Amino acid sequence: MERLNITLDDEPAAKLARLAERMHLQPGTVARSLLASALDDADPDARNVVELLDGIPGALDRAQLGLEQARAGETVSPDDL
Repeated sequence: MERLNITLDDEPAAKLARLAERMHLQPGTVARSLLASALDDADPDARNVVELLDGIPGALDRAQLGLEQARAGETVSPDDL
């Protein structure tokens, strides 16, 4: 099993918390189930990956920011986490 940490923006995090509360489950449990379902439905064909990434609001801006931060040395080594 692989561990994956995901940070959600405020709105999706609040929605996840509301779903978990209604289901009487921990938010992480609901998130794992939703992610597993989304991955089951995802088409791994490379032609569809661009469409999938383009559908993530702000993804390009965040990727470019991360690249700028890395170039400026504004990163944290995984060993320091």
